Amino acid sequence: MAVSKRYNQSAKLVLVIWIGIFMKIARIIDDRGRTLYVARQSSGSLVRLDNESLLSPLLITNEVVMARRWLPPGEPRTIICVGLNYAQHVREGWGEVPAEPVLFMKNPCAAIGHQEPIRIPAVCADEVDYEGELAVVIGRACLNVSKDEALDYVLGYTIGNDVSARIWQKQRGGGQWCRGKGFDTFAPLGPFLVTPQEIEDVQNLAIKTELNGQIVQQGNTSEMIFDVRTLIHFISQDTTLLPGTIILTGTPEGIGWAREPKLLLRPGDNVSVEIEGLGRLVNPVV
Repeated sequence: MAVSKRYNQSAKLVLVIWIGIFMKIARIIDDRGRTLYVARQSSGSLVRLDNESLLSPLLITNEVVMARRWLPPGEPRTIICVGLNYAQHVREGWGEVPAEPVLFMKNPCAAIGHQEPIRIPAVCADEVDYEGELAVVIGRACLNVSKDEALDYVLGYTIGNDVSARIWQKQRGGGQWCRGKGFDTFAPLGPFLVTPQEIEDVQNLAIKTELNGQIVQQGNTSEMIFDVRTLIHFISQDTTLLPGTIILTGTPEGIGWAREPKLLLRPGDNVSVEIEGLGRLVNPVV
């Protein structure tokens, strides 16, 4: 890790080059109303980064700050989602295991942060569902990337919840999933972007979703039909992925729509997604 130091009047700054760093990074609004990038220390405290973007070398200060509000880590330019990527989820009623990744997109404005409320749209009936997922954040532009090189383009990993309006997804979207998946607040992300060096094996992470404290999904990224390398390779074929692109990698079995009776999100609920090594993303429902 290349490191150099410089100082200003307010705080000590350490310049850190991304290569080889072990960090958990978040974007917050602090108790002074500032929008900041922060790094989580081993003690659990947050220190300010003197950065307006995560796509440049990090300037780490010694200023400890408090989070008043959590924002999505990074600022998603595009949210590309993968459907039907766990075999047991496919068997919940979604047809046959696909031969190639099933892709759709979310509006970047759907992204919200940790502890921010998921809002049930006025145009939705009793249909809004949870989907806990691993999210991959692309760190540099990639095009026609090989599987062997795919992980070299990953800035970090975070937790996602692919909130879905099932009637819109299956019946009212004209055969497309973007509408049912793309309402405002339907893409919770966070709390932290975790650098790849923190993760020993991205294809062996336990994933768990809880609704009101009860486990509703439990799986492992080893169960993906198409692993992260394959997804980046496939999506980047003749398609440039810009820095900041989010890839949601699919959900394990246990969605509410597949249950009998159905288990759907309602105001007053609390939904959390936990992924080994990444933390816990919690969002109330209003």
